[in-house]
Amino acid sequence: MLVVLNLAGILTWVERKQSAIMQDRIGANRASIFGIRIFGLLHPLADAIKMLTKEDFMPARADRLLFTLAPVVSVFFGLAAFASIPFGDTLRIAGREIELQAVTLNVGILYVLAMLSLGVYGLMMAGWASANNYALLGGQRAAALMISAEVAIGASIMGVVMVYGSLNMQEIARGQGQPLLPQLFGDWIPAWGILTQPLAFVLFLTAGIAATKRIPFDMPEGESEIIGYFVEYSGMKFGMFAMADFLETVVVAGMTTALFLGGWQVPYLQAGGFVFPWAAAVALPHLVVVALQVGAFLVKVAAMLWFLMLIRWTLPRFRYDQAMRLGWLGLFPLSVLNIVLTGLVLLVVRG
Repeated sequence: MLVVLNLAGILTWVERKQSAIMQDRIGANRASIFGIRIFGLLHPLADAIKMLTKEDFMPARADRLLFTLAPVVSVFFGLAAFASIPFGDTLRIAGREIELQAVTLNVGILYVLAMLSLGVYGLMMAGWASANNYALLGGQRAAALMISAEVAIGASIMGVVMVYGSLNMQEIARGQGQPLLPQLFGDWIPAWGILTQPLAFVLFLTAGIAATKRIPFDMPEGESEIIGYFVEYSGMKFGMFAMADFLETVVVAGMTTALFLGGWQVPYLQAGGFVFPWAAAVALPHLVVVALQVGAFLVKVAAMLWFLMLIRWTLPRFRYDQAMRLGWLGLFPLSVLNIVLTGLVLLVVRG
């Protein structure tokens, strides 16, 4: 959880720098301590200090309890969603075996989806408790967008579940280490989800971006229209909503890595070291193997975060009706089609 929180903080700097590079600007570089700027890395610290010291405003007609709870609910479920995503295989120390996964669940995928879905309550609470029509409209938009995205996410994942035969994300990550069609390709190509479920990968990623409520799906905020469900929030409460958005981005990147990019798998790396298809092998200590697996997972998540930022600063915003049409008439039917096609292929391949 500490890593995820730090990642969310660092993403505020990454977003500024990546957008600056794409727009040929210098980007955030003013925050300094004794003249030391470190490429603008002190800006997240300056942001935190600014939010903690700003006035904590609350509208006179607001529901004080729900207004205060709303940002906490959003951050809590964003953090809890990451708990079931495996970041490594098994660590063995002093005869003990430790699963590198905060919470080991046989229905891990359902758990993550449930946590992401519950996060929308924070947005609805914020919109309603603010006693502001624009905030309420933002909350309603967020709920509608999240429902359409969550349905598409759940349906797109079903193909992955059918291929690897489990709802446990650790088992799915292990399954992606097996060779893909060994009778045709031998042991050369690992069965990563992006190869076995390419359509599901595109659908999941699109719906996942919508679930984060970021551009091109940022209509719950609609900066040029309604400002959004957090229009009445200030100080650290506003900062918690911003943090929840970044946490959900990290969760989507983690799920994409675990389900489609092999998770913590490194090609040809097994429990005892590298075993290559051309009959060569390199033995490695257990701790080195674990370090390589955890490092591979972090690198893949970082690559996905870079890609998500690239989309966020490249595409224009969808209109509200366009986003709804894409979710219900585009992503969902294609996800159902992917389930049918996956079932037919599995019948042919496995008999």
